[in-house]
Amino acid sequence: MTRTQLSLAAAGTIIGLVLLGLVLPNWLQFLATMAASHGIVSLGILLIMRGGLVSFGQGMVFALGGYAVALCVIKLGITDALLLLVIGGAVAGLIGAVTGPLLARYSGIFFGMLTLALSMVLYGILIKSTALGGSDGFNIPRPSLFGRRLEGPSGDYALYVLAILTTGLASWATAMHIRSARGLVTQAIQANPLRVEYLGTSVQSVMATNFALAAVLGGLGGALTVLALGHIEPTFAFWTQSGEFVFVAILAGSKSVIAIFVASLALELVRSFSSLYFPNTWQMALGLFLLAIILFLPNGIGSLWTTRAASRRAAEEPTEPAREATRQPASAREGTS
Repeated sequence: MTRTQLSLAAAGTIIGLVLLGLVLPNWLQFLATMAASHGIVSLGILLIMRGGLVSFGQGMVFALGGYAVALCVIKLGITDALLLLVIGGAVAGLIGAVTGPLLARYSGIFFGMLTLALSMVLYGILIKSTALGGSDGFNIPRPSLFGRRLEGPSGDYALYVLAILTTGLASWATAMHIRSARGLVTQAIQANPLRVEYLGTSVQSVMATNFALAAVLGGLGGALTVLALGHIEPTFAFWTQSGEFVFVAILAGSKSVIAIFVASLALELVRSFSSLYFPNTWQMALGLFLLAIILFLPNGIGSLWTTRAASRRAAEEPTEPAREATRQPASAREGTS
C-alpha cells in the first residue's frame, strides 16, 4: 500500500468511525473511547517491539500525561481539551526523551525490568503525595472544546470524536514512521543489531528515539483517559496497568497498526461482559481469551489480514522463470518455441 493509499484509507476509517458513533449506545461509545485512549499507549509499545524490546513500564508515561492534564485543570484552570492533549503528550514525551538514552543502553529483560522499575517508582511517589491526592487521586471537571463545556450526551460524543481523531492521526503517523528509513532500521535491529551497528547506525540512538515517541503516545493516551473518566489516581502507573498495555500489544501482534485498536476494543468488551456475568472470575476469562489468541493466532489478531494480503501479493507476482522469459527478446522466445 502506497502512502497516498494509506492516507486515504486512514481518512475513510476515521470518517466511518465518527459517523458510527452517532448510532452507538452510550455504553459502547464510552468503551470505544476508552479502547482508543488505551490503544494509543499500546501503539507506542508496538514501536518498541519492532526493535526487539518490550516496555513493561508504559504506565509511567500514561500516568504522567494524565496527571499533567489533571493538574493543569485544577491548578491552572486550563479546560480546553485540545490544549490539554498537547500538554499531556509533551510532558510524557519530555520525560521519555530524558530517560530514553539511559534505557536504550540495555536490551532484553534488563530493558523491560528498568522500565517497570521507573513506573513503580512513580507509583510510589504518587501514592505517598497528599498534594497529588494520595492513593485516592482526585476528580476533574468536564473539559471544554472551542469554548463549549462538554456535558451530557453531546459532550460524550464530542469526546468520542476527539478520541477517534487523535488515535487516527497517531495511527497514521505511526504507520508512516514504520515505513520510513528509521522504521525499517528498527526492524533490522530486531533481526541483527550488531550488523546495524557495523553499517554505521547507532542502535541506542534509534531505540531512544522510539522510546521518546512511545512516551508521547503514552501521554496522549493518559490525557484522553483522564478527560473521558474525569478522574486520576496512582494506579495509572501501577504494574498491572502497564501489563494491560503489553497484553493489548501481544493480542494485536507487530504486523498491523489497526490491530492495536481492534485488540484494545476486544479487551474492553471481554472485560466488561466477563465482569458483568462472572464478577468473581473475570480475570480468568481474560486469561482464557489471551490463551486462545496465542494458540490459534500466534502472530496476533493482525495476522488475520496481513497474512492474507502477503499471500495475495505473492500470488500476483510472476515467478522467476516468467521474469526470465519476459526479459528475453521476442526472437529468442520464438526460437525456443
